[in-house]
Amino acid sequence: MLRLAAMLFAIIGTSLAGSFIVVSLVMGYDTTRPIIIAAVLGFGVALPVSYLVARAVIGADKSQRPT
Repeated sequence: MLRLAAMLFAIIGTSLAGSFIVVSLVMGYDTTRPIIIAAVLGFGVALPVSYLVARAVIGADKSQRPT
């Protein structure tokens, strides 16, 4: 599950960091510090999100296996 979470983190982390950066720019924070903070927060939020998504994918896979 850790390998799946790591692969998902690569996608989810960049997506959330980019979204957080866009939000900070729309809010008018266009200097270096707020943009870096937004990117770091996006990657920080992506850690538990990627774990939860990986757990959901593996749980969905187990529930569809024939018994």
